[in-house]
Amino acid sequence: MQPRRPAGLLLNNTTKNLATAGMGVLTLLTDFGYRDHYVAALKARLLHLAPTLPVMDITHGVEPYNIAHAVHVLRAVFRDFPPGTTHLITVSDYGASAAGAVATPAWHAAEHEGHYFVAADNGLLPLLCDGVPAQLVRLSAVAPALPPLPGAGSLNPTRDVLAPAAVRLAQGQPLSGLGPAATDPYVLTNRQVRLQDNRVTGHVVHVDHFGNLITNISREAVEVVGRGRPAAVHFGREVVRELRPHFAAAPPGEIVCTFNPQGCLCVAINQGHASELLGLYFDSQVDVRFASE
Repeated sequence: MQPRRPAGLLLNNTTKNLATAGMGVLTLLTDFGYRDHYVAALKARLLHLAPTLPVMDITHGVEPYNIAHAVHVLRAVFRDFPPGTTHLITVSDYGASAAGAVATPAWHAAEHEGHYFVAADNGLLPLLCDGVPAQLVRLSAVAPALPPLPGAGSLNPTRDVLAPAAVRLAQGQPLSGLGPAATDPYVLTNRQVRLQDNRVTGHVVHVDHFGNLITNISREAVEVVGRGRPAAVHFGREVVRELRPHFAAAPPGEIVCTFNPQGCLCVAINQGHASELLGLYFDSQVDVRFASE
């Protein structure tokens, strides 16, 4: 089955009115899942910190520790929220280290395209921003002047660092008031699209709930290199010689190559699971080729 409407979270009028009135909006994106108490514990903490703050879930279904998955979901939807929205991201919330083990956890807050983001120093923010964010501060593990959590034990990064910082931003505190400027976050690099005279080479960056293969090849890249020429999409042993306008533009069971609402080239099977049926997964190569002029 394929989606019949643009991906993304549609804000209701109440949330838009709150943002217009100057009240902050806080979103949550985590890998906590839906089976345990972790999401409820986070929301209980937010109720302690800011009982009237509007809180909206993006998803709690990010694959555990999967930074690339979190970045994909966040990049696809954060612009749908009003400018000034604060996004709390909890994936690998102790951070990351080139050495593997994290000796000194670190956390950051950043501003990007008019939105605020709070996350561990695990490479997520540089991936989201395609480099070190222009405005980035380091958060302290100590959160003074905040209500203590009854029965709290050892440090819990989301409860003790990320949530309080996100609440402060959502309530209007300036980014600079959360900590000192940071210039050396842990950096992960995106797979880069390769442009040639007659070819665009990219990779699968996400397999969604429907089994659609979402690539890092943009509509713009295809149009720039293609210059109006017919395109052929190559992946595995398959070649698809037509770009369709939407996911249902081919008969059920047939391969569809189309651009999603974010402008990313997707390989799908109408009413089928393309990843399983085509044997393609995260990081599989996809080429768009054009005849020589």
